[in-house]
Amino acid sequence: MNVNLHKLRKNLRSRKYVLIVMRHAKAEALGEGGDRTRKITDKGRKQAKAVAKGLDALELVPDRIATSSADRTVETLNRMLKYFGDGPKVDVRLSLYQGGIQSILDEIHTTKPKRRTLMILGHEPTVSVSCEWLATSESDPTQLDLLHLGLSPASVAIFACDRPFGEWTMHGADLVAVLTPRDFEV
Repeated sequence: MNVNLHKLRKNLRSRKYVLIVMRHAKAEALGEGGDRTRKITDKGRKQAKAVAKGLDALELVPDRIATSSADRTVETLNRMLKYFGDGPKVDVRLSLYQGGIQSILDEIHTTKPKRRTLMILGHEPTVSVSCEWLATSESDPTQLDLLHLGLSPASVAIFACDRPFGEWTMHGADLVAVLTPRDFEV
């Protein structure tokens, strides 16, 4: 998506709070176990690895991660934690599976100020719609357009703001980048 990762890392260093909103990695088709028990595919495992390594290279290992309790999101996270280590505080939430936009906003607003980098791992269309609500009108129009299309599996939207998460408002954070796993394969 033509984002210069070096410039992105430099830009984010000057920001106090960073939010990473991610859609789970590629999942298998709906089977007998129902939607909640879907697992990620081999491609999904590779996507999760690429994103984790890329975020680590950008120095964006989260302090806190809130993830949906669906199998595919937990499995995506577990693959990523191999690269993030034991640093992030992890919260698994049923609300991020079934709660909609408000559940994402709740996770943002309840994050303590000492947490500087927050990741929320969820599902479409909730993740992209939430991102549209968070982005300021001054955000890069090209990046905003990518949100309108929805986040593809394992894609991330990265926001930055100088106010603590508890003070974030609708249309109050800068959308800095929308990245796919391929963007990290440099």
